[in-house]
Amino acid sequence: MPQPPKRLTPSNSPLDLFGSEVRRYRVLADHSIKQLADKIPYSASFIGAVERAECHCERNFAEHCDAVLDTKQALSHLHDGLFGDKKDGFPEWFRKWPEVEEDAGALKVYEPIVIYGLLQREDYASTLLFGDREAVDARLARQSILTRTSPLPPRLIYILPETVLWNDVGGPAVMRPQLERLVEAVGPRLSIQVVPNGARHPGNEGTFTVATRPGGEEIAFAETALRGIMIEERKDISRLKDRFDAISTQALPVGMSVDLIRRTLDEKWRS
Repeated sequence: MPQPPKRLTPSNSPLDLFGSEVRRYRVLADHSIKQLADKIPYSASFIGAVERAECHCERNFAEHCDAVLDTKQALSHLHDGLFGDKKDGFPEWFRKWPEVEEDAGALKVYEPIVIYGLLQREDYASTLLFGDREAVDARLARQSILTRTSPLPPRLIYILPETVLWNDVGGPAVMRPQLERLVEAVGPRLSIQVVPNGARHPGNEGTFTVATRPGGEEIAFAETALRGIMIEERKDISRLKDRFDAISTQALPVGMSVDLIRRTLDEKWRS
């Protein structure tokens, strides 16, 4: 016997309300999750997660559902009312970057202090952002680019020092599922490599990302103590790419990195 669908609680949060309305319109249109997934560029697992309020979605998801389920733009209107512009929760200096992420065919990321934002779980992000709901929602909404089906998600190459796995963000109850998320995220279009503690590399000057757009253009983002800056100067981007390559030579291969993450999870974050 198939399990009954999870009982939804739309009064819990805007995310719960939106998910319950997606399910309501889907059921009214007599579509299963699989039937809807066959008609829009999102997987059945992603649709189910949205309905259960387990993840955020971009406005495009609402638009695709409106078109297939004939809602007369009800879901897009609801998305606007509940979430507004998903970039509203970002600081001013960051607002243009999510558009670059959405358009990117590849992302090379070095993050030396905390888990990269596109891979953060909600409780981890909430701890870092001191419970700022708007900022957390905005950060989680960015993650929908990793689960979309059309266009393909960006090819993500993520490098982090081993010490990031040790940094206590919220204690074992937060760190255990966060490291499990890293292990589960690795796949054909997403690689994670850990630089073992003690390895010498030129990655001690802060976070940076290099994005490659489908046409081959490159743009970078680097964070300072005060703010982040977008970088389009070819010479500067070339220097960041050289630095990324130099760091990667000290990083473990993906399989060994996953083993190290699992070991850290078991040895440090099992309560």
